[in-house]
Amino acid sequence: MTVNTIGVMGAGMMGSEIALVLALAGKSVLLSDRDRELLDKAAAKLDGILDKGIARGLYSEDDKARAQDNLRSTLDLQDFAPCDMVIEAVFEDEAVKAGVYRALDEVLAPECLVASNTSSISITVLASYLSERRRPLFIGTHFFSPVSRMKLVEVIPGLDTADETVATVTAVCEEAGKTPVPIKDVVGFAVNRLIHIFWIEAMRLVEEGVATPEDIDTACKLGMGLPVGPFRLMDAVTNNLTLDVQEILHEAYGPRFMPRPLLKQMVKAGYNGRSAGKGWYSYDER
Repeated sequence: MTVNTIGVMGAGMMGSEIALVLALAGKSVLLSDRDRELLDKAAAKLDGILDKGIARGLYSEDDKARAQDNLRSTLDLQDFAPCDMVIEAVFEDEAVKAGVYRALDEVLAPECLVASNTSSISITVLASYLSERRRPLFIGTHFFSPVSRMKLVEVIPGLDTADETVATVTAVCEEAGKTPVPIKDVVGFAVNRLIHIFWIEAMRLVEEGVATPEDIDTACKLGMGLPVGPFRLMDAVTNNLTLDVQEILHEAYGPRFMPRPLLKQMVKAGYNGRSAGKGWYSYDER
């Protein structure tokens, strides 16, 4: 199957950049969310990413023009009807995603592929919210933040996903300059199970007074060769999403993924990371 037109549902941090990399790859991309303010905010963010990329030699002016030509936005889900593929990138909540799938099922062409950018929820479970005829066309595509720079995509087939769907979606990821890795459909997939264990232990070190977040970040960068430390990364991903995912992992796997009390306190107090202006670090500019 050839995929030329792709819809992206959800214009947040992940969805907007997924739309950008697909538009840069020459796909015709339609980005949607629940209100125009969110779409305008996403457009401004993507322009900023392109401009910074041009300044750093990562993109050209032609790249920017191509992305802008290929990417448009809509509030009307009916506009997704001609799409060859739709990627869902809404809030990491099963009930929210279920509502999106039911709505899409009524609009999309019978042969349209549907992918979820979920970072933790079983693809087989999510597929159950689609009609049986569409379940072979449903798959997980877990991109990593920031999507414009991170090369990995976990490609996760559910129990009903057809081999042709896997092959087609893998090709789409490669066309977007990503490296797709096949992963079994388990809660949290592969990378999130590894990274959240790491983050939980890092927070435990802070709770025990072993080291500060700043010193742990420095130690991990210099001693482990990481490009960014765990606390800076949590602030970028957002601490509320970190907590949401850990609660899903805790429910699935038990005590080893139990969220730390310090993280719960911070999220309840609004210390959600860079986008909130404060998290493990303070940020002067949002």
